[in-house]
Amino acid sequence: MTSLDVPPRPVQPLLARLDFRRLLSVRLFGQFADGVFQASLAGTILFNPERQAHAADIAAGFAVLLLPYSVLGPFAGVLLDRWSRQRVLLGANLIRTLLVCGVAAEMALGVHGLPFYLSALVVISVNRFVLSALSASQPHVVEPERLITANAVSTTTGAVVAATGGALAITLRALLGGGNVGYALVALGAAASYALAGWRASGFRLLQLGPDADTREHSESVSNVLTGLADGARHIRSHPSVLRAFAVIGVHRFAYGVTAISTLLLFRNYFSDAGVFRAGLPGLGQVVAAIALGGGLAALLTPIAARRIGYTRWPAALLMLAGVVELTLGLPFKLQTFLPAAALLGLAAQGVKICVDTLIAQRVADDYRGRVFSLYDTLFNVIFVSAGVLTALALPENGKSTTAVTVIGVAYLITGAVYLFARDTDPFAPVGRTPSALPSAVPNAAPASAERVADRDAVRPL
Repeated sequence: MTSLDVPPRPVQPLLARLDFRRLLSVRLFGQFADGVFQASLAGTILFNPERQAHAADIAAGFAVLLLPYSVLGPFAGVLLDRWSRQRVLLGANLIRTLLVCGVAAEMALGVHGLPFYLSALVVISVNRFVLSALSASQPHVVEPERLITANAVSTTTGAVVAATGGALAITLRALLGGGNVGYALVALGAAASYALAGWRASGFRLLQLGPDADTREHSESVSNVLTGLADGARHIRSHPSVLRAFAVIGVHRFAYGVTAISTLLLFRNYFSDAGVFRAGLPGLGQVVAAIALGGGLAALLTPIAARRIGYTRWPAALLMLAGVVELTLGLPFKLQTFLPAAALLGLAAQGVKICVDTLIAQRVADDYRGRVFSLYDTLFNVIFVSAGVLTALALPENGKSTTAVTVIGVAYLITGAVYLFARDTDPFAPVGRTPSALPSAVPNAAPASAERVADRDAVRPL
């Protein structure tokens, strides 16, 4: 029985374990704070009436929020296989508490430019290590047969509380005012939650969460990681079906990044409230909720659709759906069409990723799978960030660009059509094999121990 075939197990025995509950509380306090801080940071950059943010500010803020996940991900495990993870969780949360207090002071004083972005970048970078440390610690607080259930519980509840933190930040901003002081007070709420996460982490013993002696002895070096990424790239090149999947996800992430930044600009500078449809930061909250709804539908529909029509035809159909959505619901530039568009694009995005994740897991040799997924995660985010930065610099201030939407829509249609009719010439591919389950993220894809698996399912900012 593979890890994908393990039946779900009850949650109650997990929650009965004190060490699991404590580790889960570290995650929940931390991810709640992540949601609050990221919402206050985005609001400060995009919607603060006391700041005149321009395209360069938006591009810098976008890079600050996402680049740490792109660059640090493959290397986080190297350090976490050497350092006490209890010390990482305790120290990182205390460091985040102090750093967020400093960022809040900068917000209150109206500091902007390079000093502000660098301090925010450090906070987000520390988050990357915390999420990886939480995943690496999980096998030390649950039995192996309950690890999949524990991962599902942790990532799902973490996503919920992060979204809750973001929503609460938006609500508090409305009560406290949208100026420098209001956003600074919201950020201080994140600092308090980080402090609680550190307090909960202090309840573990020094080496209770690992790494053990064997893990330290066989831990990789930074040069090993770089060599592994290069080996993964060579392995991908020898598998045409995997190379096509990488190309498809690359085109999709670039297009999605363009759409994300244009949406931010439209809600900031172009749209006005229209009944229940809101502009500004509340409107972006509605968009995020619509994207989440679409992602949930993808999780329900994709396993059924992929089994029926194939896990290359289904993402091809979703890409073409995204193209139609861009051209029909995006081009009118109406607030009323953006929520259904966001839901459908969320459906397409999550459905494509589920299928590509599964195809890579199937077609790549087991001893290369971890390296390929590390490269995949890095490229997945670097392309998205690059698209966002370029778009922020190239689009008009109000975000309205008929040309950009048209090009993205056509790119989706062409990519979907090419992928639909591409012939599978991969000599290593198990032709005709359909996965029995299509996970939203492939658990334990790397051949390394579960302790080294990075938390790919954690909520990341739009």
